[in-house]
Amino acid sequence: MPTRPDSIVSTLEIELKLDIAPTTEVPSLTGLAGVAEVSAPVTHELVAVYYDTPELHLRAARTTLRRRTGGPDAGWHLKTPSGEDREELTSPLGPADEGVPVALTSLVRAAARGGTLVPVAELRTRRTVHHLLAADGTLLLEIADDHVVGTPTGGIPLVWREWEAELKQGERGLLQAVAERLTAAGAAPADTASKVGRVLAGRPGQVAWWLREGRPQMRTAGDVLRTHLSEQLAELVRRDPRVRRDLPDSVHKMRVATRRMRSALVTLRPLVDRTRTDPLRAELGWLAGVLGHARDAEVQHARIGGLLDDEPDLVGPVRARVDEHFTRVYAAAHRDVVKALDSPRYLALLRELDALLAEPPLTHVAFDAADKRLPKVVRRAWRRVDARLAEVDALAPSHERDLLLHEARKDAKRARYVTEAVTPALGAYARVTAKAAEVLTEALGEHQDGVITRELLRELADAAAQAGEPTWTYGRLSGLEQARGEGLATWPTAREATMTAKVRGWFS
Repeated sequence: MPTRPDSIVSTLEIELKLDIAPTTEVPSLTGLAGVAEVSAPVTHELVAVYYDTPELHLRAARTTLRRRTGGPDAGWHLKTPSGEDREELTSPLGPADEGVPVALTSLVRAAARGGTLVPVAELRTRRTVHHLLAADGTLLLEIADDHVVGTPTGGIPLVWREWEAELKQGERGLLQAVAERLTAAGAAPADTASKVGRVLAGRPGQVAWWLREGRPQMRTAGDVLRTHLSEQLAELVRRDPRVRRDLPDSVHKMRVATRRMRSALVTLRPLVDRTRTDPLRAELGWLAGVLGHARDAEVQHARIGGLLDDEPDLVGPVRARVDEHFTRVYAAAHRDVVKALDSPRYLALLRELDALLAEPPLTHVAFDAADKRLPKVVRRAWRRVDARLAEVDALAPSHERDLLLHEARKDAKRARYVTEAVTPALGAYARVTAKAAEVLTEALGEHQDGVITRELLRELADAAAQAGEPTWTYGRLSGLEQARGEGLATWPTAREATMTAKVRGWFS
């Protein structure tokens, strides 16, 4: 039977790998702070088959998928990036001929671009394990002395030895102390981050340029655009499995990456052929919209829940209705998100973005020096914000003013995103402007969230009235939100922060 998603176990892998000569002995591990005992070494014989696409998409995305037999952690293992560390997902073994479990296949679908997963390498490891234990017997850290024979599918075996130290329950300082002890014994940082990476290092993969070559030097405006888009696409793909598992803040982070790409294709459009990028903007808008329904439900549930927490007298089953409504809305929205991520349309978008980055349709201005061309683009974006906020200044609090503030927020978001995108190339002024832009967009976002909250409270009140429940609390909360919106002083203050003389001298 296919492995069910709820049979997957997640752990954060915090480890280091060190290369070591074949005959070097493991040093004494006693005397380390917090370590009361070092267990007697235990040896295991491990066999791991690694899966990837023929183009090695998973390897390029810092993702590994293997089926391991032998040892205490036999099973399927999927490792994905998680900041500086990696998250490891494990699933029980099934019969070898069943192939990759369905649950894990879905989690690597985006990274693999929907490609077929095939065995790409086999690793046979004789592993001798040393456990560092606390006084109460808690496993703090595991050191593995690995003698490895790694063979790429259809290739020549590679033989090496490495030490692997993995933190289990201890502090990171313990990992550093162990690293110093092992390094003093003759070990050196490993050449590759994973064993399979070492085995496949000589095998060319047909993957997107930024995953093959890393970040280029950003001399031209086109370099900056290409790098920014590639980093956001990598972030989107990295968030994909977390969104599928419905982890906290995952929908938000994936949506931000999507919107940053779309925004860059708008504000930096003089750099590219729009006949190629406009269809991509539309598809990114589709994806952001699907993610937006789930994100909006998260935001509004938290916001109204916070209002209820601050309200001393709730009349009627208000909290129960609010929780039931948003739980239901979010569940439906998340199902729609997963359906979209499973769709051919989503995979087509990822492939089109790969193709765009592999051969970007740059215009002649994209070859201008970054520090000459990009300030002009940023100035244009901020002048649009200035003009929009001037329109807002001319209006008294009203529905029309709320609409204009919403448009100002969207303009400010684009200006913020493009400023952040060019910061690596333009430096201090861009960094100051981007930070101030964050203050402005957060303030405008607070105002817009309040407008939406009032609308939702009216809908909730109507539903409560139809059910014969009191509606007084909904009206009170709506009134409080309206008063806060009308008296909101943060957005003008945020605007002034953005428009400081120093920053204005750069982008005006």
